[in-house]
Parts: sequence; C-alpha cells; structure tokens
Amino acid sequence: MADHDQNNVKTGLQEPAETAAGQGTTSDMPTTYDPKAAEQKWYAYWMENEFFKAGQRPDATPYSIVIPPPNVTGMLHIGHALDFTLQDILIRTKRMQGFDTLWLPGTDHAGIATQTKVEQKLRQQGISRHDLGREKFLEQVWDWKDQYAETIHEQWAKMGLSLDYSRERFTLDEGMSKGVRGVFVKLYNKGLIYRGKRIINWDPAARTALSDIEVEYKEVNGHLYHLKYPLKDGSGSITVATTRPETMLGDTAVAVHPEDDRYKHLIGQMLVLPIIGREIPIIADDYVDKEFGSGAVKITPAHDPNDFEMGQRHNLPQINVMDEGGTMNEEAGPYQGQDRSDCRKAITADLKAQGVLVSIEDHVHQVGHSERSGAVVEPYLSTQWFVKMQPLAEAAIQAQKDGSGVNFVPERFERTYLNWIENVRDWCISRQLWWGHRIPAWYSESTGEIVVAYDEEEARRISGLEDLKQDEDVLDTWFSSNLWPFATLGWPDESSEDYQRYYPNNVLVTGYDIIYFWVARMIFSALEFTGQKPFSDVLMHGLVRDAEGQKMSKSLGNGVDPLEVIEKYGADAMRYMISTGSTAGQDLRFRWEKVEQARNFANKIWNASRFALMNLEGVSFADIDITGELNTADYWILHRLNETSREITRLMDSYEFGEIGRQLYNFIWDDLCDWYIEFAKLSLYGTDAAAKAKTQSVLAYTLDRTLRLIHPFMPFISEEIWQHLPHEGQTITLAAWPEYSPALENPAAVAEMNLLMDVIRSVRNIRAEVNVPMSKKIELIVKASSEESLSIISRNDSYIRRFCNTSSFRAGLDPATPEKVMSAVVTGAELLLPLSGLIDIDQEIARLEKEVQNLNSEVERVEKKLGNQGFVAKAPAKVIEEERAKQADYSAKRDKVLARIAELRG
Repeated sequence: MADHDQNNVKTGLQEPAETAAGQGTTSDMPTTYDPKAAEQKWYAYWMENEFFKAGQRPDATPYSIVIPPPNVTGMLHIGHALDFTLQDILIRTKRMQGFDTLWLPGTDHAGIATQTKVEQKLRQQGISRHDLGREKFLEQVWDWKDQYAETIHEQWAKMGLSLDYSRERFTLDEGMSKGVRGVFVKLYNKGLIYRGKRIINWDPAARTALSDIEVEYKEVNGHLYHLKYPLKDGSGSITVATTRPETMLGDTAVAVHPEDDRYKHLIGQMLVLPIIGREIPIIADDYVDKEFGSGAVKITPAHDPNDFEMGQRHNLPQINVMDEGGTMNEEAGPYQGQDRSDCRKAITADLKAQGVLVSIEDHVHQVGHSERSGAVVEPYLSTQWFVKMQPLAEAAIQAQKDGSGVNFVPERFERTYLNWIENVRDWCISRQLWWGHRIPAWYSESTGEIVVAYDEEEARRISGLEDLKQDEDVLDTWFSSNLWPFATLGWPDESSEDYQRYYPNNVLVTGYDIIYFWVARMIFSALEFTGQKPFSDVLMHGLVRDAEGQKMSKSLGNGVDPLEVIEKYGADAMRYMISTGSTAGQDLRFRWEKVEQARNFANKIWNASRFALMNLEGVSFADIDITGELNTADYWILHRLNETSREITRLMDSYEFGEIGRQLYNFIWDDLCDWYIEFAKLSLYGTDAAAKAKTQSVLAYTLDRTLRLIHPFMPFISEEIWQHLPHEGQTITLAAWPEYSPALENPAAVAEMNLLMDVIRSVRNIRAEVNVPMSKKIELIVKASSEESLSIISRNDSYIRRFCNTSSFRAGLDPATPEKVMSAVVTGAELLLPLSGLIDIDQEIARLEKEVQNLNSEVERVEKKLGNQGFVAKAPAKVIEEERAKQADYSAKRDKVLARIAELRG
C-alpha cells in the first residue's frame, strides 16, 4: 500500500498507523534549484528501488495504462512529450491514491517508417536491401531498433516517466508475433480476411501499399484538363475533366447521371478514347453529380477508388497503365517506359495536337504524398490482403449504442469515431516490405493453393503439401498495434496473471489525429478477440503547434525537441507547461515564454520551501500537530488546502489538466506564498513559543500536502523538497494523495481572512495611488460596519499593523475621524487614512468619483440581470440570491464612497 507518511499527524482524524521511521527537517537546501542534478539523482533512485513496478500491492485496486508505442525511427518530439506527460500525471496520481498501478512501456516496429530509414542509411553506403538479401537486411534493421529503443529509454528517463520497464514490450517481440499470427488465422477462418484485387494507396518510391495514416495530403497548384471524347458514330462528343490526364489511358467508360436530360439519349452508346482509340461505353450511375462540371466523368477503375467501385457495379474492365514504380507500362501504348509525370506532359501535347484538349485551367487541390518517401501516392489496383470490416464495425457501433462502449473525452470525439466506423471500408493489411510481421500464408507452386496457418509446419499438416513458399509480404503496422492493449498483457493466454488483473486498461491517452487509424482498430479488435472493450476511457488531446498555430514539421523547421526544452528549463517546467496549457481535445501552442513562466513557478515553490525549512529547523515528524487552537491564517490555509485538494481530485478524474494547473498556481503562488507565508512570519518570528510551534506544524503540513498535489506534474522538484521535510516513507511517489477532510473546513476563518486581505490590499492600493512607499508609516482608522467585523479586525490587528505598516491604528463602529481623509470601502468596513501631508484633496475626489462610476456599472449590471424575467425564471434560487447580495453590497459601497466625496468637498 501507499506510504501514509504524514496522514497520521495529529489532525483530530482517525489515521492509519505508520511503520517507517520518522525523519527530521533538513534546511540545507541550495539557494537555487538545479534541475539537472535533481533529475538525474531522483530518477536513478526511483528506478533502483522499483517504485514504479506493478504488482506490489496485491490487495489494491488495479489501474492500468499501456503507452501508445512510439516508432523506433528516431527522436521523440514535443507531441510525444505531451502524450506521455499526461499519462504520467494520471499514473502518479493513482499510485499515490493507493492503486496497484501499471504503466506498461513499449515501442512500435513501424514497418515502412523504419525500413525507409534503414534503406536510406544503406543508400549512403552505396548498397540496397536487395544487395544484402532479406535475412541480412533484417539484421541491420534489428540493430537500428536496438539503437533507437535505447535512445527512447533515455528520453523517457529525462521526462521523468514512471514506467514499469520490467513489462516492456515491442510490437515484433515473440509474444506479439504469436498473437498477430493467431489473429490473422482466426479472422481468415471466419471469412473476415481475404486476398483480392482492389484499389489501394501505393507508394511508387517505396513500392508498397500504404495505410491511410501514411498518406499526407498537401495543397498543390495543379491543373484541370477538359477533354472531348468523340462519339463512335461521329454525331458529337462528351466533355470530361481530369487533374491526371495520364490516367485516361486506363479509362473504360464515361458515366453520367441517369436523370440528366442532357445525356439520357446517349446512355449505352460508345465513345472512342483519344490517343488509344479504344471504344468505351457511356454508362448511367447515381454516383455522378450532374450539377458538377459537365455532368460527365471519366471512369478509370484501376486508378481511382470511386471509379473502382463504379466499375464493379457495371462490370467494367480494369486496365492498369502503370507499373509498381510509377512508370507507364505496356497498356499505356506509345507512352510505355515514361515516368508518370513525363507522360502527363507528353499526353497533354498530343491531346492538344489532336484537337480534343478543350482547355486547361489552374486548379488547387489536395494531393496525397507518402509520409515516408515523399512520393505522390498512386491510387493503384493491386492484389493485396484485406480485412472485411463491416462485421467488426457493427459490434463496435452496437457497443457505443448500448452504453457498453468506450467513454470518449471530450465527448464530441465519439461522433467522430462513429462517423468513420459507420462508413468504414475494407482494410488493406499487406505491405510489400521485409520489416514486419510476415503474413502467415503459404503458396503451393504446384497447385497454386493458398494455405493460411499459424506456422509452416501447420500449413504442411493441414494442406498435405510440401512445395510451400511463404508470402513475401508483411502486415500493416496497425495490424499488430491494434492488439496492443491486451497482447502486451499476455493474451492470447487469457489465464495470464497480468491479463486477468490489468485488462481492460483504464484509459488510453492519445492524439485525436489517430482516432481512425489506431483507436478505432483497437476497439473493434478487442471486442472481437477478448469480448471486452480495450479501455474504459479514451482521452483525446490535441496537437502541439508552434507559437503561430502552425503544425510542426521538418519542412517548416518549427519543431521543438523536448530534450532541448528540458536542457534549458528542466523537465518539471516542460511537463507543467505542456500538460496545463490547453483543454482536452484542443491544440496547444508551444511558446518558450510559457515554459519560462513554468520554470519561474517552480522557482517560486523552491524559494517558499527554503523559507519554510529555515523556520522548521529541528521540527520532527512527530512534532507536527495541527489540532487545538490555531490562529486565523492557520485555519484559513488549511481550509484552502483542503478545498484545493478536493477540486484537484475532482478535476483529475475528469481529465481537466488545464483547470488543475490554474488551481495549483493560484493556491501556491497567491494563497500559500503571497499570503500565508507572510502571515506566518508573525508567529515564526514572535516570542510566543506555543503559537510558533502551531504555525510550524501548519506550515510543514501544508507544504507537504502541496508538494504531493504538484508531484504528478513536477515530480523532480517535489521529491527534492519533500526529502528535506519532516516525513516518513522513502519517496513522495508513494506518499498518500491528499484527500478532502470535512474536519478542515473552516468558512469562518475564510471570512476573516477575506476581510483582512481586503483591508491590506486596499491600503496598499491607496499607498500606490498616491505614491506613499510601504516603508513610510501611516495612520489608519477602520470603521467597521458591524460588531462581527469589528471583532475580526480587533482579533487580527497585529496583521493589519504589520502589513499596512501603521504608525497608529484605531478601529470601531463609529471612531472619531479627521475631516480630510483618503478612504476605501471593503465588505464589512470602511478604511480611512488621514490626509495631512499625504495627498492632494482634489486628486482624491477625482479618484473617488472614478470609483463611483465603477460601482454604478456594477450596480447597473446586476440590476439588469435581476430585471431579466427569463433569467429570474430559469436561474436557481441560490444564484438569484447571490446576485441580490451583490446588488446590496455594491449599492452600500457606492453610498459610502458618495458620502466620502461629500465630506471632502464639505
């Protein structure tokens, strides 16, 4: 179980017993925080003691996250840092809350991405993968993988990620391979995997099929070519338009809408394809938009996915006019051997010469490019392996509809997910690569039979054939990564201890940009193979963009290396900035000044802690006692700490990290540092030993709990400071999470402090307005509006005298007042500062008149709201009552200010 190291300090509550030895305070903190030293020291300490290892709390409730595995292709980027930091915040919080937490690390083999990188390296050496052969090439890729996996480990450590490395997985490890082969065979035997000829994304440079996510669409300045296709009988022609005139060589029809009056009489007639001279029919299909362009479209079934589907409906021939490298083949007639781009130029000139090129107009459109090679992607007719998606999608859709599905955060992404999966097309899963899970299918050279089996031995046994050769292709990377939530935990062995305990996962944290390609596939795969959803929640975060809102990319040179950020400002500053800088599902703009602000926040925590520790010298854990009589500031800070703990716990459960950041910042910077520590100095520096001991206890308790709240966001600095505090237990990572306690609620202390803070702020504001420095003592008279307010002011006059720096101070319900004073009105009191020698009376009247204008605006605003019958009818009674209280308060303040103006003028 978690260390409850300071839960058993004397709070008047029942607390669990503590077993570890207590430690005293050490105040030898350096004057400045050194992130590098702390990060290296504490991460090594955490790892050495295996604090992050799951399974050490067998009686606790399990909580699990599996990391979205980064590709073993190079350095992690700032988007990874955001993704991993959010997960670490959740896992550290749950660990402190006493859960048996598992955060399982791993990496993805990233098929085409990794193979492309290794092939680029080989080209620099003047060799290709074919020169090496498959086995030797794969040895090179495994060496690459080992090198970059180690780099990723180092980056994870720099970020402070609390991963259980003892359970690390790789999408090509033996356990994953068993699961992948088993899934392929099961889907094939159910008729959900088939081999067929369909249009796919083809990379002519890498010569492989691509997944949708490996296609980047870029806006390209191209052209729209309008062509005349003559009717065979010579009676006229039909005009079509295309952005790719070279594909017309593969046209097998022209389609029109069946209700288009312009073409009804031509349906069924034949056209003559220019250049080639092939006769092609005019067909009718509802897919055609008769309002777009000429209302007639050329149909190229082998080079366009929509044309392919139309060709299937009308039984059209499929003519592929290119080879795998994007070169025109024998079907291209006179253009055979030309590159596709060269062919476009040549055929445009020939069409113009034949008089069938009507016009060319500029046209900006989106063109798919291979994410890895940069080549323009070719929609290409190819024989590949496919997953039949409809049956799998139906189960996933039903789960969302009946309430047993995944909870999307933010909720709007459920609609995005459903929109895709409700219209899903069959998934091309084969890749013409060597690096990846090789397809478990064998071909008989003698019979042509295809045998799908778990391994070659099984293939021979079930087929009775010996001349079997395994398919050369590998599976799409996503085919293995979609098993990640359960295959990493021991599945398909469902008796696996980790699978039984940690599956389904509690949450997946990932970017919204891969909701279709990974999230959806994990969901339908999990439902199909485990009968359960893979995770309860999926938290979708946005992209990290540059300061101008542009997507980060190598081509723009605007990427940010997280290690550079850490080197400059420390891991805690980076983590805090990126995790609290936006709301769920929204993009984050990376700004260096924001990281600097986070670093300054860390320094504020450090400096406040140094002050506290200098005043806790000799205080031991056993000395901490927050029961008994405390002063107003002590009661108030405990209330605010308690309130903040409750809010942060609630916000953490709803993944509202941005709001958590605001709450933490306000509590630490404003409440703890700017107010409480300043108030605490009176007791700490005073002569009352009992009062000092109480304030020391409250200060130690509050700082300890504050460090625990900030720990998931800033793990290094919180551990460094916590180890100097009086504590029990080995590490803050296992310290119990601060829980809300009704016993610490103290609204009376809050009301008192609010009045005191208002008085001090107002006096300081008056000083600032008339340029009276804080070092100069002033006379202050407080006119209380009630006995209660007077009692509060009188009990806490030491704070007012100290922080207003008064030469004399009087308070009463109707104290004697000089004629000429400066004044300010706060809730519960009027503050009067005698004018003699301080201000210009005319300037003071002008200031008060401006204050009247502000109060008039507030009164008018509230009255307008209360005069709105729609608001009054719909708003809760509590809200209406609060507005009426504001109205009365603003009106009372205005009356007092008007009275002061009259006095000054009198």
